[in-house]
Formats: sequence, C-alpha cells, structure tokens
Amino acid sequence: MKTQLLRATPDQFKKPLLSAMTPVRIATGQRLISQGEQGDRLYVIQEGSCLVSLQRNGRSHIISRLKPGEILGEVAIVTGERRSADVDAETDMVLWAVDRVALDKLCQKCPDLFEFLTELATERLCSQKITAERSIGKYTITDVVAEGGWSIVYKGFHSVLKLPVAIKMLKHNIAIDPEMSRKFENEAEIIAGLNHENIVRVYDIEHMYRTIFIVMEYLDGVTLKHILENRLPMHIPEMLRVLVQICEGLGYAHAKGLVHQDVKPGNVFVHAGERVKIVDFGLASPVGGCSDDLPGTAFYMAPEQIEGDPVDVRTDIYSLGITAYEMATGHRPFPDDVCEVLKAHITAQTPDPREINPELPKEFSDFITKATHKNPAERYQSIEHVLRDLMPLVEQTRVVVGPDSPKRRKMMSLFLFYGNDQQVELTRALKAFSEELRLIGAEMRLAEFDDV
Repeated sequence: MKTQLLRATPDQFKKPLLSAMTPVRIATGQRLISQGEQGDRLYVIQEGSCLVSLQRNGRSHIISRLKPGEILGEVAIVTGERRSADVDAETDMVLWAVDRVALDKLCQKCPDLFEFLTELATERLCSQKITAERSIGKYTITDVVAEGGWSIVYKGFHSVLKLPVAIKMLKHNIAIDPEMSRKFENEAEIIAGLNHENIVRVYDIEHMYRTIFIVMEYLDGVTLKHILENRLPMHIPEMLRVLVQICEGLGYAHAKGLVHQDVKPGNVFVHAGERVKIVDFGLASPVGGCSDDLPGTAFYMAPEQIEGDPVDVRTDIYSLGITAYEMATGHRPFPDDVCEVLKAHITAQTPDPREINPELPKEFSDFITKATHKNPAERYQSIEHVLRDLMPLVEQTRVVVGPDSPKRRKMMSLFLFYGNDQQVELTRALKAFSEELRLIGAEMRLAEFDDV
C-alpha cells in the first residue's frame, strides 16, 4: 500500500486495482521479462531485487537494479511497444502483476493513474543512455543523441536506404496533452515546408506508440552552444561565418512569414563541412503572433516576447544579437538569474562587447548594439539590413562564409509506358518513389507525353 503505484491511485480506485493484482514468485536467476516480447503485464516488486539489462550488438548492458516497491514493465504498457530490455531475478522475488487489459480499463476510468504511469515511463526512457534498436515506421532507432524539455532525439537510419536520420520523439508525458502534441506536430509541418541549406530538413512524421516522431536529416557536428562552452571566445572570422549562415536561414524563414522565436546557440548546429543549420522550430509563429506563455529561452528573449506583445522578424534579430554577444565575449550580457535577466532584457542596454573583447571591430560591436535595441523600431528592420552591415566585415576578413560550393548535378532520364487504367496506381507509386529520392538529396521531375 506504500508503493508509488498505490500512492498515485485515488482512494476510490485502490480496491479495483488491488483486486486486479495477482501474486508472482520467481527464483534467483529466473527471467521475468524478455527483450522483444509483447508486454502484457505490469509488475510491482514486494520482495527481492532484479536486474534490468539490454541486449545490443551481442553484448548485455545492465541499465538498472530494481528493489521492493518499484514498478517494472510500465514502458511497454504505456507505449504499446515490445519489451525493450530483459529482467532477471537477482534474488528470490515476490511480485504483484496487473494484466494489461485490466489496467487499460482502470486507466480509462482513472486518468490520474494513466498520467502517473506515463510520467514513470517517460522518466525511464529519459534515463536510458543506450537503447535497443526500435522500428519507427520505415526507420530504425539505434542510439540516444540528446534529451530536451519536450523530446528525446535518437540517431537512426532508413530501413531500406540505410541513410542516417535523426528521430525526434515527443515525450509521452507531453504527448498526452493534445495541445502540446499539436505544437510538436506543428514544428514538423513548418520545417517540412522549408527548403533551405541553413535549416534542418524534415523527411517524415510518424504517429506511433502513443506519441509523435519527427524524422529529420542527421547532422554530423556540434551545436554552437557546445562550441561556446568548450572554446571561448570565438574569433571574428568564425563568428562571421556562423552569423551570416544563420541570417541566410532566418531570412528564408522570414520570407515565408515565420518567426523562429527561439534563436540561441543551442538551436544552431554547426554541421560537418562548416555548414550551419538552424533547428527546433517548435515555437515558430506567424509574423504578428503573440508570445503567450513566455515562449523562447529567457537568456535570449526579446522585450516584446516577455511582455506578450506581437512578434515579428525583429524579435529573431534581437535574439541573434544576444547570441552574437555571447560568441564575441564567451558570456551572456545579463545575469544568470531568470527574473533578473527578464528584467534586464526590458530595461538594460546591452553592454559593449569590446569591454571584454577589445580586439573586436567597432562595426561588429555596433551591429550587436543595434540588433539588441529595446525598441523594435530602433533595431534592424530585416535580415537583409543585418547582412548589409555584416558583409563589409566579411569582405575585410576574406571569410569563406559556407562550405565548398555544391557539386555539379547530373540528370538521368527514365521513360514509363502505361495505359489510362494504370494512372492512379502509377501516381501512387511515383509519389512514394519521389519521397525515397528526396531522402538521398535527389529530385524527380515529371513530364507527360500523349500518343507515344
């Protein structure tokens, strides 16, 4: 009765839950759960302990030890996936098991119980530094890459083409909120509509296992945040190379009527070959939208975001200026205390970065000052205006802004001969083929000819 499961269950549902439980006894060394099997039961440990291990590449990795009072098997119950690990009794054990069907019926009547199990499953998934291979539609997950507030990012590959991808999974405790799921899916739809070399590409969206997966291009490199944390400050040629590419990506998004709303070092990825990619459009909004619920990251937020006023391209320019300050000095301009930094964004002028880095050109300092003006009317009014001031510095330092020019493209011809009765099926097949080609960076163009 003192276990997490019973404490999380409202009083009126405790008796039905207890009635659904059956005792299970297993001896030392006996296997209770096998990786890959269908998950049909949840267990609560009364006595003894067990080891949870994951089989990968022919090796066994122990990922946790569970003791009396703890719960096991909840991930498969919540997500509907097959078991993701083996569970072996370390000692003689007494457990109480709940059948999945009975538990599902109880959760329908008691949302608090399902919410608790979802939180527990999310915590378990977030704590795993390695993962078993998992199939997500046409893709296979292989490794854990990162974890954020909303999501877990995995490395994977297309099961047929074997191309690497990044797979971003909405955490299950967030996915149970329809509004949050809508926002997450909105990110995928937004990026899928963008086609620019400085914005991460989205390949696919999958709805599985009671959550949403966004399948994106895999970026081989590090975030700007990682660079700043490990090598301070950046030199002017490096800063210009990164900033100009951020501007190119933002300018494209702005031309599409979108404001990113969360420009910061953690959302700028420096890809292999020095190509910069903007990621995480989860907070993007149309120009003129309002900043409800303080979207963005406090250390980089524009005053109008904090005050809930309409946002536009100048909002992203402010955050870009704060990012540039950090690149130039190795420090953010305002205090680390969240309340203090929000106040400073509204009232305090951004310090002159040359006080910390006197080698900075005055033109670069002037760019930061104008980009981070409190009054949007006094800031740069567009990314084009930002580039107009940065490009003379680029020319002076002879910076090569991006990686080498792309290779020349080749063209292949393919002729299909078909009858009118095959049109529908052929169109469906060509659409699928076009998607496969898009994953490898190729493009298909169609032209029809009659009476051949």
